[in-house]
Amino acid sequence: MAVILLADDELTVLNVISTVLRSAGHQVLTAGNGLEALAVFRSYQDWIDLIITDLKMPVMDGFELIGRIRETKPRAKIICMSAYSEEECPPGVTFLQKPFMPEVVRTCVKGALTLQHI
Repeated sequence: MAVILLADDELTVLNVISTVLRSAGHQVLTAGNGLEALAVFRSYQDWIDLIITDLKMPVMDGFELIGRIRETKPRAKIICMSAYSEEECPPGVTFLQKPFMPEVVRTCVKGALTLQHI
C-alpha cells in the first residue's frame, strides 16, 4: 500500500494510529515531533506517499513542518490533526479532528492518498 510518515508527540496517538494504518497494509514511519519528522522526511522523501502530523508539538510544530516539507515537495499529500477544531490547516491539507475512531482515520487516509493535486 502506502508509506506514511506519522508525527505526534503523544506516544499513545502514535501507537494507535500506527496500528490502524499497519492493519490496513501501510508501512508507517514515526516521529515524536516536527524536527524528527523533517529528518525522516528528508531521508525517505522519494518513498513517502503521505504525511500525517499533529499541529501542536514541541521542538517544531506541524505548521512549520508542513512549510518545510512543501519547500522540497510542494505537492506532498498531508493530513494535519488537532484536538482544537478552531485550528486552521494550511491550504491543500486535509484536517483530521482528534479524538477519532479508527474507521475515520482509514477513510481520511484513503481520501488523502487518492486526492489529485493540480
